[in-house]
Amino acid sequence: MARPIEEFAVAWQALSGNGGGEGWRCISVSPAGPCPIMAARRFPGNEEAMLAGFHTAKAPSKDALPEGVGFEVAREDPHGDGKTWIALTRKDSGGEEMFAEMVCDVVGMMDAFAGAGEDAVLRAMLSRIRAWQEFMRRTPRGLSPEAEVGLAGELAFLDLLLGAGMNASSAVESWLGPTGGIQDFEIGSGSVEVKATLSGNGFPAKIGSLEQLDDSFRSPLFLAGVRFVQGGAGSTLGDMASALSEKLAATPGAAADFADRLVAAGFPPAHHGRYTRRFSTDSLRILEVDSDFPRFIPGNVADAIRRVKYELDLDRLPGEGLSVSEVIERFGVA
Repeated sequence: MARPIEEFAVAWQALSGNGGGEGWRCISVSPAGPCPIMAARRFPGNEEAMLAGFHTAKAPSKDALPEGVGFEVAREDPHGDGKTWIALTRKDSGGEEMFAEMVCDVVGMMDAFAGAGEDAVLRAMLSRIRAWQEFMRRTPRGLSPEAEVGLAGELAFLDLLLGAGMNASSAVESWLGPTGGIQDFEIGSGSVEVKATLSGNGFPAKIGSLEQLDDSFRSPLFLAGVRFVQGGAGSTLGDMASALSEKLAATPGAAADFADRLVAAGFPPAHHGRYTRRFSTDSLRILEVDSDFPRFIPGNVADAIRRVKYELDLDRLPGEGLSVSEVIERFGVA
């Protein structure tokens, strides 16, 4: 659960404009287990920041720390006390409201691992920041209606993987759509690309690149089409995320990984009430993408063609659909 935003907002307000030179001014807030947390401002720029201190955990090198649009992460020494301090600081290009939302979410994830020791808290902090890094890069203004349906399709397919008995950690780790994977899921040596639609007349599926349906990289490759209908009995994105979180709760590592991927997908916890459309799964059809499948890939277009985007109608494709269990069996994983 994210920290209350007032915990940092009040401290930042108290610190604003009181720099009088260079360096840090800080106010301690509630720690994350053994790790002290401070709301801070860095002067002379007066930028808001969150500082987390670690007595024993070893922080990564400067080059290995994440950095995103609107924020930066750095090792700092605000007090000369021998601790390792990691600072998450707003850049001039970053919005104040979004940065506050990010800080509260990151510290909330650190709280979740407070009982597991400093190393776990540091890993949780950096993992969550990397998820926000992806969020800022891809969807800082939130999900478009089309992206909302697409994410619902990916969540529905992840739920089906878990329902078919796939190991929770493996299922979440296979979900690469939020982190820029060529296909949405990579399972074993193969992959699954998920397309979702609300259309009741045909199934338009937009293919964004020559590589998206190319099985020369990973094989076997499957295309899963999820058709939704809208209605009051369905689930919002927030409902889907909450239901999956409950299923993953018995595997804390998978639950935390899932939460990070939701942020990277453009769906941080503070946005769960923003999307109110309700989706019910009407049908699922999974087809293997093989040599007979209609597609544009590097191997069947002229060498001079470098980029292609096109649309398939999945309802016009022949062939019997496979079940999720059959797909998992083809991948040889559990």
